[in-house]
Amino acid sequence: MKWHFEDFIYGAFDGSVTTFAVVAGAIGASLSPMIVVILGFANLFADGFSMAVGNYQASRARIEYIQKERAREEWEIENMEESERQEIREIYAKKGFTAELLDEIVKVITARKKVWVDTMMKEELGLIEDGRKPLDTATSTMYGFVSIGIIPLIPFLFIYFTGIHLNSESFIYSVISTSIGFFLIGIIKGKIVKKSLLRSGMVTLLVGSITASVAYLVGNLLAHLIR
Repeated sequence: MKWHFEDFIYGAFDGSVTTFAVVAGAIGASLSPMIVVILGFANLFADGFSMAVGNYQASRARIEYIQKERAREEWEIENMEESERQEIREIYAKKGFTAELLDEIVKVITARKKVWVDTMMKEELGLIEDGRKPLDTATSTMYGFVSIGIIPLIPFLFIYFTGIHLNSESFIYSVISTSIGFFLIGIIKGKIVKKSLLRSGMVTLLVGSITASVAYLVGNLLAHLIR
């Protein structure tokens, strides 16, 4: 399996926000720590699996679309060779190539069918085959969702397994742990793209805090309306 960090980040961020939303709603409804853990884990695996399946289907759809367009380009090159050759000429003429250099570029590209098709796919249709496998992207999303999304539940897991009651402080600890989760996502992102870890962590924390605040407000509002 090949790990895709962008799908991991996507899953991790969404996992943190949605799990925190469940926690906020459960706390607003004055539910017990055990219920919070049950609801949190139900969301963690059900929503995580749903996201992974959605990512898989989207990746499959993109691959199938690219394959269809590639087959169409191959047919056009085989059956409309001159017009396709003219399209290559027009594409590179717009890039500023002229005269003998333009003729040479067209000759080189159209000499090999695969290069010709690849060029048409990229330059005309803007489609690039990146070799990403749907199962890999789905697994990366699921792993990110579960591994980071569990962080807001840690204070409640502590209460559940130790029997120590933190009462109203449990939500504060959940806010803190969620913030740590967002900061961790930013650090992972910064390390992979070779940017400042502190800056990346702080930016992700800021964006995550805004998103989590919306989740908290909605959860709190619904909890009061249900009462």
